[in-house]
This record gives sequence, C-alpha cells and structure tokens, in this order.
Amino acid sequence: MKKLILFLFFLSITSTGFAQLSSYSFEQIDSLQQIQKRKVIVFIHTDWCKYCQAMKNSTFKNKTIIAQLNAEFYFVDFNAEEKRTIRFNNQTFNYKPNGNSSGVNELAIQLGTVKNQITYPIICVLNPENEIIFQDTSYRNAKDFELILAKLKD
Repeated sequence: MKKLILFLFFLSITSTGFAQLSSYSFEQIDSLQQIQKRKVIVFIHTDWCKYCQAMKNSTFKNKTIIAQLNAEFYFVDFNAEEKRTIRFNNQTFNYKPNGNSSGVNELAIQLGTVKNQITYPIICVLNPENEIIFQDTSYRNAKDFELILAKLKD
C-alpha cells in the first residue's frame, strides 16, 4: 500500500512539474482538424527578438497556459525566419530573403501582417477553417495571455 501511495505521489509530481507544451507543425494541422476541430494558436517569433524570447521563457512555460493550450487548442511555435518551404492550407510558402543574411517566410507575412507591417512577437489565432480570427503584436505575460485564451473559448 505504501508503495502504491508513493508511486501515485511521484506520478502526480512529475506530471504537473514537468508539463510540456505540445507544439505542432503547420503540416500536421489539417490532419489534426479532421480528428478534432480546434482553434489554432500560432506564436510567430524570431531568434533575435528579446520580447519573443521572454514569452517563450515565461508565458509559454506557465503551467496554467500549458494546460489550457494542450487541452483546448493546437499550438504552433513558428520562427518567422524559417527557411524551409511550408505546405499549409493547400498553399506553399517559401523563404523570402530581404538582405544579405536575413529574410522571412511568406507564411509569417500572411499570418503576422497587421496594418501593413510585421512586428514581433505575434499571436495569430486561426479558426478550424484556417481563417485568421485574432492577431496580437505585443508581449503578453501569462496573466494577460490567460485573458486572451478565455475570450477565445467562446
């Protein structure tokens, strides 16, 4: 009996203490939507954006945020400077160089452009038909992000 209690205690600590955010690729979204319809949260970021990195290291490490995203949404962690070709929503998106060693993926431009500009970090929310229903171009801490998620549940 003591072993069972100890085992259950250890299991509860590891399952809550090491909760990880499930992240999917754009190529996986279509097949996932056929299994269960959900809104898609796309976190568009770059490696050089300090606010993007802050969100990755705080907001998206928050246990409450992780639990909500894993349970109710599909989450895509997308580097805007991704150089590989991406197939999504029956379209092909390529990397577009815009300087000597910089550029942006066309999908980041399509999903992240707000008022004719792209500013990082970007939260883009798609409905199950892959239509943009929400965009936000600001750093959001866990508390602010929880409010966004609550509004998206409707």
